[in-house]
Amino acid sequence: MTDIILTINAGSSSVKFSVFEIVEGRLIPLALGLIDGIGARATFTANKSNGEKTEFTLDRSHGAADHKIALTAVLEWMEKEESGAHVVGVGHRVVHGGPVYSEPLLVDADNLRILRGFEPLAPLHQPYNLAGIEAAMAAFPGVAQVACFDTAFHRRHPYLADTFALPRHYYDEGVRRYGFHGLSYEFIDRILRHEEPVLARGKVIVAHLGNGASLCAINAGKSVASTMGFTALDGVPMGTRCGQLDPGVVLYLMAEKKMSAAEITDLLYKNSGLKGMSGISHDMRVLEASNEPSARDAIAYFVRRVRREIGGLCAMLGGLDCIVLTGGIGENAVNIRQSILQDMEWIGIQIDAKANANRERIISQKGSPVVALVLKTDEERMIAAHTAELLALKQPLVPAVS
Repeated sequence: MTDIILTINAGSSSVKFSVFEIVEGRLIPLALGLIDGIGARATFTANKSNGEKTEFTLDRSHGAADHKIALTAVLEWMEKEESGAHVVGVGHRVVHGGPVYSEPLLVDADNLRILRGFEPLAPLHQPYNLAGIEAAMAAFPGVAQVACFDTAFHRRHPYLADTFALPRHYYDEGVRRYGFHGLSYEFIDRILRHEEPVLARGKVIVAHLGNGASLCAINAGKSVASTMGFTALDGVPMGTRCGQLDPGVVLYLMAEKKMSAAEITDLLYKNSGLKGMSGISHDMRVLEASNEPSARDAIAYFVRRVRREIGGLCAMLGGLDCIVLTGGIGENAVNIRQSILQDMEWIGIQIDAKANANRERIISQKGSPVVALVLKTDEERMIAAHTAELLALKQPLVPAVS
């Protein structure tokens, strides 16, 4: 019988999942899948590591698909495609652990209630993450459910790194800088510890640049500062999110434009960032291919904000040994990487334009005081590793790439 770890990333209208086999303490990827269109006409897609693909529309005879139906479809697919497989744990991406949780958590009824209390901190993500856990509990009864938090990697920040200049009782009530993309940052940190141990012990900035984007300062493997704050809106502009914004703008929208909280939420989360600035698309690839001035402006603003955050995080670290670019844009957008890192010799980054154009792993010049790396992140594997470690199925701190 094959022991399997299943990972779930549940959103409002989709469930991403991945399947890993555990072989002698190593995680072997078997499949990656997506159920899209929850609440409407849902489609199931699964791609196995051997190249086989399964795709079908979920049965609507009992109404529109919800998270429970989606997870049942995953179970049925696994029983058909991975006969003899035994699911020993299900790992879940949960955006918010609040001020309470700084490590992966074996979910039970009591802490599930606590996690529901953090829904106001992440209203667009947390309710659906927890719906995914509840659906997995029903689809895989008796199987351990493990919550892996996007905020956990940042939870050991000192007070000054997390507070706002508000009365102290707001901080005590949970209004503080949480930071996100922690699973991605932790994965990159493990890669560095495994492949570049000297750099991993130093001062590192990781730029997770994708549809969601942020940067993190890491000192000797510990997060010391992040560009995201109380919510995932802060920091650099993203595909549809605004990034850093003067709070006075929100007051203006309320007072002068008579916009409701729901309307402002929709604007800042879904219709700002690259999409809002360009008026064309949230996709950096589309903007790079466009000749429209608004597309050029959106890209230039994105680059400018990332460069500004690199400078600020470098100041927080008191220097820099390594910068890592990851995420969809960081891993693939050659011209954006070049624009971000050029003329950064003042902090020790000497980019090698040829290495960058050739999509090499190291894109800094030989002898550059700061090493610039392009590394692929894998949040699903990080969730699987956390799940296996918590259930004592593999050794702690074994690199997630093993």
